[in-house]
Amino acid sequence: MSYTFTIYTSFAELPESWNDVIGQHNIMLSYEYFKALESSGPKNMSCYFAGFFKNENLIGGALFQHINFMQHNSFQKNGLFCNIRNAIAKRISKDVIILGNNMLTGQNGFYFDFSQITVAQITSLLDRAVHEVQNKKGRTSLIIYKDYQEDFIKHFQGRAYKSFFRFSVQPNMILKLKESWNTFEDYLNAFSTKYRTRAKSAKKKSFGIEKKEMNLDDIKIHQKEMNILYQNVAENAPFNTFFLTENHFESMKRNLRENFRVFGYYLNENLIGFYTLILNKKDVDTYFLGYNKDLQKQKQIYLNMLLDMVEFGINGRFRRIIFGRTALEIKSTIGAEPVKIFGLIKHKNKFINHFIEKIFTSINPEIKWIQRKPFK
Repeated sequence: MSYTFTIYTSFAELPESWNDVIGQHNIMLSYEYFKALESSGPKNMSCYFAGFFKNENLIGGALFQHINFMQHNSFQKNGLFCNIRNAIAKRISKDVIILGNNMLTGQNGFYFDFSQITVAQITSLLDRAVHEVQNKKGRTSLIIYKDYQEDFIKHFQGRAYKSFFRFSVQPNMILKLKESWNTFEDYLNAFSTKYRTRAKSAKKKSFGIEKKEMNLDDIKIHQKEMNILYQNVAENAPFNTFFLTENHFESMKRNLRENFRVFGYYLNENLIGFYTLILNKKDVDTYFLGYNKDLQKQKQIYLNMLLDMVEFGINGRFRRIIFGRTALEIKSTIGAEPVKIFGLIKHKNKFINHFIEKIFTSINPEIKWIQRKPFK
């Protein structure tokens, strides 16, 4: 059987059958999502797409992201020391090709019709596609395969992957919604007294805040404020590979429509926070958020956002909420549990690649945290 692939540099080049074969299975691999990325992706990021064919019939697709570190300071804290670290990082790695989505947590990098191809054939095709993207873009300092669970990462073996370092960073925090939770109260009643009291206390502290869903016009009106609130959170991270453009949320809403939801928090008619969700079949993927730093502790904005996300998921009868790999401990207090995920990384310089494990772990040190168990 003949398997081939084509690399595309724009969503507009994708085959007409793309959504029927691929996009309908994962909205983060859909034509509409790629269109939003192309019109409002981070300035230091560009996307490539691969279509995989069996006897000229589309059977799979993949997303590749090229990130240019020369146009971005990844380390955001500690003044002079931060500047030194940025300078060293740019000398070692000026750019990266990622098979996957650096803006989300989880395996959102590719989809195949497994009835048409084996896993071994898939990994071989992906390896060839990575090299073809490198040929188109130019050989990057780093290649990363991103966010696979243990049952799939084991298939990336053999000569093609011998020079890669297998890594595991922070886990993906996922809350599985029980069918018995028909209301938010059902969910709270499943908590032990300590965590139920904590959740109700947070709700009380949000008194005076008006919470409402934002439509496209609301987002357009408030996008400057939203960008400032988002930066409050993004710039607090010690390591960040990109920043969103100001029009990103508008573009996402315009293209994904009802599958992209935005909720604003208003105090005295001023926007003080917001969070965004991507609806992906029976899953809710939490996306970017922002809040007023001065009011965060007083109003327990972040914890209230997490609880409101859960309430949204229960009311919509979703199966899971994907909370991602940040703020692990507080997410565990609302019932999310860690799912270990893995990746592969390789540097083009063989000498540097020999030390890639030490370099990677120094940039991404393991964060110690306590997993809370809120349920009875």
